[in-house]
Amino acid sequence: MKFVIIGGDAAGMSAAMEIYRNVPGAEITSLERGFIYSYGQCGLPYVVDGRISSTKRLIARDVETFRDKYGIDARVGHEVERIDVENQLVTGTQFSGEPFEIAYDKLLIATGADPIMPVKKGAELAGIHKIKTIPGLEDLLADLSPTIEQVTILGGGYIGLEMAETIHACNKKVRLIQRGSQVANILDEELAKHVHDEAKKQGIELLLNTHVEGFEGSSRVERIITNNGVLETDLVIVAAGIKPNTQFLDGTNIALAKNGAIVVNRHLETSVENIYAAGDCATHFHIVKERLDYIPLGTTANKQGRLAGLNMSGKFAPFRGIVGTSIMKFFDLTIATTGINENTAKKLGFDYEAYKFSARHIAGYYPGAQRMYIKIVVQKRDQQLLGAQIVGPAGVDKRIDVFATALYNKMTLPDLLDLDLAYAPPFNGVWDPLQQAARMNGRI
Repeated sequence: MKFVIIGGDAAGMSAAMEIYRNVPGAEITSLERGFIYSYGQCGLPYVVDGRISSTKRLIARDVETFRDKYGIDARVGHEVERIDVENQLVTGTQFSGEPFEIAYDKLLIATGADPIMPVKKGAELAGIHKIKTIPGLEDLLADLSPTIEQVTILGGGYIGLEMAETIHACNKKVRLIQRGSQVANILDEELAKHVHDEAKKQGIELLLNTHVEGFEGSSRVERIITNNGVLETDLVIVAAGIKPNTQFLDGTNIALAKNGAIVVNRHLETSVENIYAAGDCATHFHIVKERLDYIPLGTTANKQGRLAGLNMSGKFAPFRGIVGTSIMKFFDLTIATTGINENTAKKLGFDYEAYKFSARHIAGYYPGAQRMYIKIVVQKRDQQLLGAQIVGPAGVDKRIDVFATALYNKMTLPDLLDLDLAYAPPFNGVWDPLQQAARMNGRI
């Protein structure tokens, strides 16, 4: 049995390892267009300020390990350009310029996503960086010399906010441009205001409702043209989102979502026989929305990759779905969400109620107690949980994981009262903040 995997990172190599474990003698070939396998993309921003000492620390398994220890034909510098679904062939070009062709019995597409460049004018100028790969980050580090004073970041999502923090820690002036009216779009407006306040407190120049129209400079970027005027800058980091890397699938009849993500079923199968997909290039079933969605995160990529490998190996391993849990650090704040927020509930037509309140992350009388801000969305008719957002300096991660687990198991708001959660004054109040919400029902 010949297994071919396109993509050498989270989803692809998780699948490869499951095939290795479950199919004795399997011929496994992985094709990576870059030269680095299995690394933690989410850790890239923290190399900038030295919190993580080197990009090498982000590599879980290098390509030699896959080859020598597991017998996987792990290839680098191989970019796939076409899939012949009738003859079950993958074709493309090597880094050397030589073409290649590989036959498969079962194929996994795990090509991830590419960063979006929202501006064409001047985008080729030096000093404009996208953060998605280790080589891309190393280019940024080489360019981040002492002469660089003003850094401008486009985009206020995960990467934009994390990069704002780490660039600021390098003693640079940081400007963050957001096209919409708020950063951290995973949050509703009233919680996003806490993020805005934190940015101002830390000295980040935050420009909202600002649309970038182009870049200018002789050979290197010097100015950013926006709808609100011209801004001087020494360096630009583009963090304006990502798009599934699926453009090479034209002509295959593989079904794609509107954004280009590959449509997969519960077993990670595509619409074409013997072809699977997983990770940031594929759709994800959202348990709360009860529909296919696209929330590209490392956790989901690893899970989908593992299950794709099991299904390709002949096992019955359905992907039950996601609830959309995510978390990020922004200076002294932790920002977390799971399920859907009120804005999404409204757009999707849910008959919902929303509750918001604040609570101390530990017993209020214990030293160091800090306030977190919580918003919970539930169905009106039965109080079934739909989502939560939490912002605060401490204790956020614990609560969002508890809520995500409750959400996954379709619990109601009153059900939270029955949870047997850990309590001691240094760790919690006698009623956890989530349980306080169930007791108070403080309606907006």
